[in-house]
Amino acid sequence: MIQMQGIRKSFGGHKVLKGVSVAIDEGQVTALIGPSGSGKSTLLRCVNLLETPDEGTVTIGTESIEFQAGRHPNRPAVQRIRQQTGMVFQNFQLFPHQTAIQNVMEGLITVKHWPREKAYTRACELLNKVGLRDKADAWPASLSGGQQQRVAIARALAPEPRVLLCDEPTSALDPSLAAEVVAVLGDLAEEGMTMLMATHDLRLAAQIARQTMFLEDGTIVESGPSRELFKHPQDPRTQRFVITLQG
Repeated sequence: MIQMQGIRKSFGGHKVLKGVSVAIDEGQVTALIGPSGSGKSTLLRCVNLLETPDEGTVTIGTESIEFQAGRHPNRPAVQRIRQQTGMVFQNFQLFPHQTAIQNVMEGLITVKHWPREKAYTRACELLNKVGLRDKADAWPASLSGGQQQRVAIARALAPEPRVLLCDEPTSALDPSLAAEVVAVLGDLAEEGMTMLMATHDLRLAAQIARQTMFLEDGTIVESGPSRELFKHPQDPRTQRFVITLQG
């Protein structure tokens, strides 16, 4: 479903990703964990090409792009990759001048060119799915952080992506509000949604992700089934990281 081979990415002279390769099956939920600056968010953003790899290959389904230094990627190919993904950001990124339902409808109308009535029906279905149908006409400023993130999840799901990418979806929330978001993502996992998430939240990773990858200094140090990796990490660097977060 998702394959990334030999992904390298630098910012200025700083090498953030150093030849990372991952494979994620359809319907699988995978968590990326690691200390700040390890490259997990950059790797996540390379999937939908919000960050353009310097080198390597990104494949989603049957669409594949190879990146080489000094060569610009084919724009239509980039768009075909992006159209298969939905993105949930750490800080929600809702439009403050639009209601919850308008935020969910916006991409369907402006990008997909859906009729407003069809977009409205789809948005209602998704707000109901995330438990916020009664907040359809609420402004983002009137919603809790957990509610805003659930609206953001509904918005990301609106165009029916094959892959949902989540960049620290609970890190801006206190534990009680984070639990709302974990529950929604858990439901999506049960339904077979393919997800890749960068997170510091071991509860989120342990409950939802089947596989977990630990990154440090731009490389994958260790990967495996989530429960095994958290209970019995093999690499000393993974052991230190997990103990720090659990402590």
